[in-house]
Amino acid sequence: MQGPATVGELARGRPVSRPAVSQHLAVLKHAGLVRGDKRGTRIYYRIRPETVAQMRDYFDRYWKAALESFKAALEKEMEGES
Repeated sequence: MQGPATVGELARGRPVSRPAVSQHLAVLKHAGLVRGDKRGTRIYYRIRPETVAQMRDYFDRYWKAALESFKAALEKEMEGES
């Protein structure tokens, strides 16, 4: 699915109830990852790319640091075996 979507559209064809989708969207909205635009009686949700990009940057930095630490520990362990 591309673009804004309602709770019903997001829940359709998935093994998740509409109330569960609503709860998930509320958490994502609170975190700033999605926004809801009211049009008449419906709310259309869309991803906030700028916030998702910030989250991706955070995880990229986290995993880079974690993998560098793992590499250093492995190299140190291998030096001890020589």
